Amino acid sequence: MKRSGIADMPLHYGKVPPWLYERMSALGLSIIEVILMDYGKDEVLRRLADPFWFQSFGAVMGMDWHSSGITTSVMGALKRSINPNSQSLGLYICGGKGKFSRETPSELLQIADKTGLNGHELVRASKLSAKVDNTAIQDGYQLYLHNFILADNGSWSVVQQGMHESDGTARRYHWHSGNIKSFIEEPHTGINGVSRGKILNLTDAEASGNRKGILDISHTDSIDVMKDFSRLILPAHHDVQASDVDLKRLGALLYLTREQQPQNFEDLLMLEGVGPRTMQSLALVSEVIHGAPSRFADPARFSFAHGGKDGHPFPVPTKTYDESISILRKGIEKSKLGNSDKLNTLNKLHQIVAATEKDFTPDFDIQQVIEEERQNSWRFGGKTVFVDAEPPKKPKSIQLSLF
Repeated sequence: MKRSGIADMPLHYGKVPPWLYERMSALGLSIIEVILMDYGKDEVLRRLADPFWFQSFGAVMGMDWHSSGITTSVMGALKRSINPNSQSLGLYICGGKGKFSRETPSELLQIADKTGLNGHELVRASKLSAKVDNTAIQDGYQLYLHNFILADNGSWSVVQQGMHESDGTARRYHWHSGNIKSFIEEPHTGINGVSRGKILNLTDAEASGNRKGILDISHTDSIDVMKDFSRLILPAHHDVQASDVDLKRLGALLYLTREQQPQNFEDLLMLEGVGPRTMQSLALVSEVIHGAPSRFADPARFSFAHGGKDGHPFPVPTKTYDESISILRKGIEKSKLGNSDKLNTLNKLHQIVAATEKDFTPDFDIQQVIEEERQNSWRFGGKTVFVDAEPPKKPKSIQLSLF
């Protein structure tokens, strides 16, 4: 079994407010639907098993970009919106946080009855992935969340998270069934976390002798060592700093969506009437859908789509968020009727931004961009978990001149 990744994040408490959770569910479902239509179920599972993509996905949905709460909130929102549509989507999400994680086996058996999949093998995979991360890897993190994402073709991913017993950080573990080798030798596609020095890791390739002596979970021997182990380590600071983002990519995005106008691009005529602020959000949403894996190394950049509920880098622009959802939903519905122009335009938007980056030299102050967003947040229905954005005494123009 191939584990896809691990992520270490500062532990955040509190609940996602209803006004954001509703939008996260709608936007999350829309993004997953577009990926399904364009790339298929296996690609959805692969992305959820990528810790960098997952963090970027949560950031574009308005969650605190570096928070451990992304895991619980994103998976909860997806389970809420995907499961009622599982029959048509071919995807199911089981488990959750705390007591809901313990319901995973019964949920998997019920799905197996409907789909004809081998329920007992699925339950075994769920239990073993949790056992490995909680017992075979003793890194100080105790699991408190376990989600099993299943496709009706039998492929699956696991996203689970543990809390450190002493320092209040959380660690997220990702699994993907794509390359089954062994549950007990380097199984993860990635782990995101801060180095803790020496830990007990019985899944390490060099621990094969120890495993044979103390544990026999699998009857298959894994020969090849996984080479694509990935780790995402997120900082403790809440604010978004220049060191957290790829300034060339962010700068090219801001230049195209704010300095240029949509009508200047023939390929973007289908989005005529969409303002520069919504274009900025749509470009980042399109990147989450169509971007290559290498583009998600800086999840903080995706918080420039819809801000963050803690106000970093700026309050969530609810009006812009609703426009993003509306454009995606209309594109999905038209695509189902045979007209995919709107969704194709979103893909072209991503391609134009990516092409612009090649010859782009960033020359701007990221703090100026953030301050501009905050000054104009009230225009776009800016909200945080604390307050609603209000007009400043001297409103500034939304049009930036950074380049």
